[in-house]
Amino acid sequence: MLAANIGIAVAKFIAAALSGSSSMLTEGFHSVVDSGNQILLLYGEHRAKKLPDEAHPFGYGRELYFWAFVVAILIFAIGAGFSIYEGYRHIKHPSELEDATLSYIVLGVAFLMEGASWGIAVKEFAAAKGDLGWWQAVRESKDPSGFVVLFEDSAACAGLVVAALGIFASHYFGDARIDGVASIVIGLILGAVALLLAREAKGLLIGERADSRVVEKIRSIVGAHEAVVGVNHVRTIHTSPDGIFAAVSADFEDSVSMGAAETIIEEIEDSLRVAVPQLTSIYIRPEKREDAAVQPRNLQDMV
Repeated sequence: MLAANIGIAVAKFIAAALSGSSSMLTEGFHSVVDSGNQILLLYGEHRAKKLPDEAHPFGYGRELYFWAFVVAILIFAIGAGFSIYEGYRHIKHPSELEDATLSYIVLGVAFLMEGASWGIAVKEFAAAKGDLGWWQAVRESKDPSGFVVLFEDSAACAGLVVAALGIFASHYFGDARIDGVASIVIGLILGAVALLLAREAKGLLIGERADSRVVEKIRSIVGAHEAVVGVNHVRTIHTSPDGIFAAVSADFEDSVSMGAAETIIEEIEDSLRVAVPQLTSIYIRPEKREDAAVQPRNLQDMV
Protein backbone atom coordinates (compact mmCIF):
# COMPACT_ATOMS: atom_id res chain seq x y z
CA MET A 1 0.00 0.00 0.00
CA LEU A 2 2.94 2.33 0.68
CA ALA A 3 4.25 1.96 -2.89
CA ALA A 4 0.73 2.56 -4.23
CA ASN A 5 0.41 5.75 -2.15
CA ILE A 6 3.68 7.08 -3.53
CA GLY A 7 2.59 6.26 -7.08
CA ILE A 8 -0.75 8.00 -6.53
CA ALA A 9 1.05 11.05 -5.12
CA VAL A 10 3.23 11.32 -8.24
CA ALA A 11 0.16 10.98 -10.49
CA LYS A 12 -1.66 13.69 -8.51
CA PHE A 13 1.27 16.10 -8.83
CA ILE A 14 1.41 15.52 -12.59
CA ALA A 15 -2.34 16.08 -12.90
CA ALA A 16 -2.06 19.22 -10.76
CA ALA A 17 0.73 20.60 -12.93
CA LEU A 18 -1.24 19.98 -16.14
CA SER A 19 -4.62 21.17 -14.87
CA GLY A 20 -3.54 23.93 -12.48
CA SER A 21 -5.89 22.50 -9.84
CA SER A 22 -5.27 23.62 -6.28
CA SER A 23 -7.26 20.76 -4.76
CA MET A 24 -5.34 18.24 -6.87
CA LEU A 25 -2.04 19.69 -5.65
CA THR A 26 -3.38 19.49 -2.10
CA GLU A 27 -4.30 15.84 -2.62
CA GLY A 28 -0.77 15.17 -3.89
CA PHE A 29 0.71 16.48 -0.63
CA HIS A 30 -1.95 14.55 1.28
CA SER A 31 -0.70 11.32 -0.31
CA VAL A 32 2.90 12.24 0.52
CA VAL A 33 1.95 12.83 4.16
CA ASP A 34 0.03 9.52 4.24
CA SER A 35 3.09 7.70 2.90
CA GLY A 36 5.32 9.30 5.51
CA ASN A 37 2.84 8.44 8.24
CA GLN A 38 2.79 4.79 7.21
CA ILE A 39 6.58 4.68 7.45
CA LEU A 40 6.53 6.27 10.91
CA LEU A 41 3.89 3.85 12.21
CA LEU A 42 5.82 0.87 10.85
CA TYR A 43 8.95 2.24 12.53
CA GLY A 44 7.02 2.73 15.78
CA GLU A 45 5.71 -0.85 15.66
CA HIS A 46 9.27 -2.10 15.08
CA ARG A 47 10.67 -0.07 17.99
CA ALA A 48 7.83 -1.16 20.28
CA LYS A 49 8.95 -4.80 19.95
CA LYS A 50 12.33 -4.13 21.57
CA LEU A 51 12.87 -6.18 24.70
CA PRO A 52 13.12 -4.51 28.13
CA ASP A 53 16.57 -3.40 29.23
CA GLU A 54 18.12 -1.69 32.24
CA ALA A 55 17.11 1.78 31.05
CA HIS A 56 13.57 0.72 30.11
CA PRO A 57 12.56 -2.14 32.43
CA PHE A 58 8.97 -2.12 31.13
CA GLY A 59 10.06 -2.27 27.50
CA TYR A 60 9.59 0.12 24.58
CA GLY A 61 5.94 -0.58 23.83
CA ARG A 62 4.78 2.99 24.44
CA GLU A 63 7.13 4.27 21.73
CA LEU A 64 4.36 3.37 19.29
CA TYR A 65 2.18 5.92 21.09
CA PHE A 66 4.85 8.58 20.58
CA TRP A 67 5.03 7.99 16.84
CA ALA A 68 1.22 8.00 16.60
CA PHE A 69 1.31 11.45 18.21
CA VAL A 70 3.97 12.56 15.70
CA VAL A 71 1.72 11.33 12.87
CA ALA A 72 -1.12 13.50 14.20
CA ILE A 73 1.19 16.54 14.31
CA LEU A 74 2.36 15.92 10.75
CA ILE A 75 -1.19 15.62 9.45
CA PHE A 76 -2.08 18.89 11.16
CA ALA A 77 1.07 20.88 10.40
CA ILE A 78 1.85 19.67 6.88
CA GLY A 79 -1.36 18.18 5.53
CA ALA A 80 -3.93 20.61 6.90
CA GLY A 81 -1.59 23.61 6.98
CA PHE A 82 -0.48 23.31 3.36
CA SER A 83 -4.02 22.57 2.12
CA ILE A 84 -5.48 25.67 3.74
CA TYR A 85 -2.58 27.86 2.61
CA GLU A 86 -2.75 26.56 -0.97
CA GLY A 87 -6.51 27.04 -1.06
CA TYR A 88 -6.20 30.63 0.18
CA ARG A 89 -3.45 31.36 -2.35
CA HIS A 90 -5.53 29.92 -5.17
CA ILE A 91 -8.57 32.01 -4.19
CA LYS A 92 -6.48 35.19 -4.13
CA HIS A 93 -4.66 34.35 -7.38
CA PRO A 94 -6.78 31.84 -9.34
CA SER A 95 -5.06 30.14 -12.27
CA GLU A 96 -6.61 29.64 -15.68
CA LEU A 97 -8.81 26.55 -15.95
CA GLU A 98 -7.29 23.65 -17.93
CA ASP A 99 -8.67 20.32 -19.12
CA ALA A 100 -9.51 18.21 -16.04
CA THR A 101 -9.78 14.79 -17.72
CA LEU A 102 -6.49 13.54 -16.28
CA SER A 103 -7.46 14.81 -12.83
CA TYR A 104 -10.73 12.86 -12.90
CA ILE A 105 -8.90 9.68 -13.96
CA VAL A 106 -6.29 10.04 -11.20
CA LEU A 107 -8.95 10.81 -8.60
CA GLY A 108 -11.03 7.83 -9.70
CA VAL A 109 -8.12 5.40 -9.48
CA ALA A 110 -7.06 6.89 -6.14
CA PHE A 111 -10.60 6.57 -4.77
CA LEU A 112 -10.78 2.89 -5.76
CA MET A 113 -7.48 2.17 -4.01
CA GLU A 114 -8.20 4.30 -0.94
CA GLY A 115 -11.72 2.86 -0.77
CA ALA A 116 -10.35 -0.68 -0.79
CA SER A 117 -7.89 0.22 1.97
CA TRP A 118 -10.70 1.93 3.93
CA GLY A 119 -12.90 -1.16 3.59
CA ILE A 120 -10.14 -3.38 4.99
CA ALA A 121 -9.53 -0.95 7.86
CA VAL A 122 -13.24 -0.83 8.71
CA LYS A 123 -13.53 -4.63 8.62
CA GLU A 124 -10.49 -5.13 10.88
CA PHE A 125 -11.57 -2.45 13.35
CA ALA A 126 -15.13 -3.80 13.44
CA ALA A 127 -13.78 -7.26 14.29
CA ALA A 128 -11.52 -5.83 17.03
CA LYS A 129 -14.13 -3.59 18.67
CA GLY A 130 -16.52 -6.42 19.55
CA ASP A 131 -19.76 -5.18 21.11
CA LEU A 132 -18.48 -1.65 21.70
CA GLY A 133 -19.77 1.30 19.69
CA TRP A 134 -17.43 2.77 17.09
CA TRP A 135 -16.55 5.92 19.02
CA GLN A 136 -16.30 4.03 22.32
CA ALA A 137 -14.01 1.49 20.65
CA VAL A 138 -11.70 4.30 19.50
CA ARG A 139 -11.63 5.76 23.01
CA GLU A 140 -10.98 2.34 24.59
CA SER A 141 -8.45 1.14 22.00
CA LYS A 142 -4.85 0.85 23.17
CA ASP A 143 -3.47 0.15 19.68
CA PRO A 144 -3.24 3.41 17.71
CA SER A 145 -2.29 1.62 14.49
CA GLY A 146 -5.88 0.50 13.97
CA PHE A 147 -7.71 3.77 14.43
CA VAL A 148 -4.96 5.91 12.82
CA VAL A 149 -5.30 3.95 9.57
CA LEU A 150 -9.11 4.08 9.82
CA PHE A 151 -9.13 7.87 10.33
CA GLU A 152 -6.51 8.51 7.65
CA ASP A 153 -8.32 6.39 5.05
CA SER A 154 -11.63 8.07 5.92
CA ALA A 155 -10.04 11.50 5.49
CA ALA A 156 -8.41 10.38 2.23
CA CYS A 157 -11.72 9.22 0.72
CA ALA A 158 -13.51 12.38 1.85
CA GLY A 159 -10.69 14.53 0.45
CA LEU A 160 -10.88 12.83 -2.95
CA VAL A 161 -14.63 13.44 -3.14
CA VAL A 162 -14.19 17.11 -2.19
CA ALA A 163 -11.38 17.53 -4.75
CA ALA A 164 -13.52 16.01 -7.53
CA LEU A 165 -16.48 18.23 -6.61
CA GLY A 166 -14.24 21.28 -6.47
CA ILE A 167 -12.76 20.64 -9.91
CA PHE A 168 -16.18 19.93 -11.41
CA ALA A 169 -17.78 23.03 -9.87
CA SER A 170 -14.87 25.21 -11.01
CA HIS A 171 -15.40 24.15 -14.62
CA TYR A 172 -19.18 24.14 -14.43
CA PHE A 173 -19.39 27.69 -13.06
CA GLY A 174 -16.24 28.91 -14.79
CA ASP A 175 -14.74 30.08 -11.49
CA ALA A 176 -11.30 28.70 -10.56
CA ARG A 177 -11.64 30.04 -7.01
CA ILE A 178 -14.06 27.22 -6.17
CA ASP A 179 -11.16 24.81 -6.54
CA GLY A 180 -9.32 26.83 -3.88
CA VAL A 181 -12.32 26.55 -1.56
CA ALA A 182 -12.24 22.78 -2.05
CA SER A 183 -8.59 22.80 -1.02
CA ILE A 184 -9.45 24.66 2.19
CA VAL A 185 -12.26 22.16 2.94
CA ILE A 186 -9.77 19.30 2.53
CA GLY A 187 -7.45 21.10 4.95
CA LEU A 188 -10.24 21.45 7.51
CA ILE A 189 -11.04 17.72 7.22
CA LEU A 190 -7.38 16.85 7.78
CA GLY A 191 -7.20 19.29 10.69
CA ALA A 192 -10.20 17.70 12.39
CA VAL A 193 -8.76 14.20 11.94
CA ALA A 194 -5.38 15.36 13.25
CA LEU A 195 -6.94 16.82 16.39
CA LEU A 196 -8.86 13.61 17.07
CA LEU A 197 -5.73 11.51 16.59
CA ALA A 198 -3.64 13.83 18.75
CA ARG A 199 -6.21 13.63 21.55
CA GLU A 200 -6.25 9.84 21.55
CA ALA A 201 -2.48 9.48 21.14
CA LYS A 202 -1.84 11.94 23.97
CA GLY A 203 -3.95 9.89 26.37
CA LEU A 204 -2.03 6.72 25.46
CA LEU A 205 1.30 8.51 25.70
CA ILE A 206 0.55 9.84 29.18
CA GLY A 207 -0.69 6.43 30.27
CA GLU A 208 -4.17 4.89 30.29
CA ARG A 209 -5.59 2.15 32.48
CA ALA A 210 -6.57 -1.23 31.12
CA ASP A 211 -10.10 -1.98 30.00
CA SER A 212 -12.55 -1.91 32.91
CA ARG A 213 -13.43 -5.57 32.27
CA VAL A 214 -9.76 -6.50 32.67
CA VAL A 215 -9.56 -4.52 35.91
CA GLU A 216 -12.64 -6.27 37.29
CA LYS A 217 -11.26 -9.68 36.29
CA ILE A 218 -8.04 -8.93 38.21
CA ARG A 219 -10.05 -7.74 41.21
CA SER A 220 -12.26 -10.83 41.22
CA ILE A 221 -9.34 -13.29 40.92
CA VAL A 222 -7.40 -11.67 43.75
CA GLY A 223 -10.50 -11.31 45.92
CA ALA A 224 -11.54 -14.93 45.35
CA HIS A 225 -8.49 -16.33 47.16
CA GLU A 226 -9.42 -17.67 50.58
CA ALA A 227 -6.55 -15.81 52.26
CA VAL A 228 -7.70 -12.43 50.94
CA VAL A 229 -10.21 -10.49 53.01
CA GLY A 230 -10.73 -7.79 50.40
CA VAL A 231 -9.14 -5.90 47.51
CA ASN A 232 -8.37 -2.28 48.33
CA HIS A 233 -7.60 -1.15 44.80
CA VAL A 234 -6.39 -2.32 41.40
CA ARG A 235 -4.33 0.15 39.38
CA THR A 236 -3.24 -0.60 35.86
CA ILE A 237 -1.41 1.09 33.01
CA HIS A 238 -0.72 0.01 29.45
CA THR A 239 3.00 -0.31 28.75
CA SER A 240 2.19 -1.28 25.15
CA PRO A 241 -0.96 -2.12 23.15
CA ASP A 242 -0.70 -5.73 24.40
CA GLY A 243 1.14 -5.16 27.69
CA ILE A 244 -0.34 -4.21 31.07
CA PHE A 245 1.28 -3.40 34.41
CA ALA A 246 -0.98 -4.07 37.39
CA ALA A 247 -0.50 -2.92 40.99
CA VAL A 248 -2.88 -4.48 43.52
CA SER A 249 -3.42 -3.64 47.17
CA ALA A 250 -5.08 -6.51 49.04
CA ASP A 251 -6.08 -7.05 52.65
CA PHE A 252 -4.92 -10.51 53.82
CA GLU A 253 -6.14 -12.57 56.76
CA ASP A 254 -4.34 -11.58 59.96
CA SER A 255 -3.33 -15.20 60.54
CA VAL A 256 -1.31 -15.35 57.29
CA SER A 257 2.44 -15.20 57.99
CA MET A 258 4.91 -13.32 55.80
CA GLY A 259 6.30 -16.58 54.40
CA ALA A 260 2.84 -17.89 53.58
CA ALA A 261 1.87 -14.56 52.00
CA GLU A 262 4.78 -14.85 49.55
CA THR A 263 3.55 -18.26 48.42
CA ILE A 264 -0.04 -17.03 48.16
CA ILE A 265 1.02 -14.01 46.10
CA GLU A 266 2.90 -16.28 43.68
CA GLU A 267 -0.20 -18.44 43.31
CA ILE A 268 -2.40 -15.40 42.64
CA GLU A 269 0.09 -14.02 40.10
CA ASP A 270 0.13 -17.36 38.24
CA SER A 271 -3.68 -17.34 38.12
CA LEU A 272 -3.71 -13.75 36.86
CA ARG A 273 -1.24 -14.48 34.06
CA VAL A 274 -3.36 -17.39 32.86
CA ALA A 275 -6.59 -15.36 32.98
CA VAL A 276 -5.09 -12.12 31.59
CA PRO A 277 -2.19 -12.93 29.20
CA GLN A 278 -1.57 -9.19 28.59
CA LEU A 279 -0.20 -8.80 32.11
CA THR A 280 3.54 -8.28 31.73
CA SER A 281 4.20 -7.06 35.28
CA ILE A 282 2.23 -7.67 38.48
CA TYR A 283 2.75 -6.12 41.89
CA ILE A 284 0.59 -7.32 44.79
CA ARG A 285 0.95 -5.53 48.10
CA PRO A 286 -0.52 -6.93 51.33
CA GLU A 287 -2.12 -3.94 53.03
CA LYS A 288 -4.79 -3.40 55.64
CA ARG A 289 -7.85 -1.65 54.27
CA GLU A 290 -7.57 1.13 56.83
CA ASP A 291 -3.92 1.67 55.88
CA ALA A 292 -4.58 1.81 52.15
CA ALA A 293 -4.48 5.29 50.67
CA VAL A 294 -7.96 6.79 50.49
CA GLN A 295 -8.65 7.99 46.96
CA PRO A 296 -11.39 10.34 45.68
CA ARG A 297 -14.49 8.53 44.47
CA ASN A 298 -13.89 9.42 40.83
CA LEU A 299 -10.39 7.94 40.92
CA GLN A 300 -11.70 4.77 42.49
CA ASP A 301 -14.18 4.52 39.62
CA MET A 302 -11.32 4.81 37.16
CA VAL A 303 -9.35 1.95 38.69
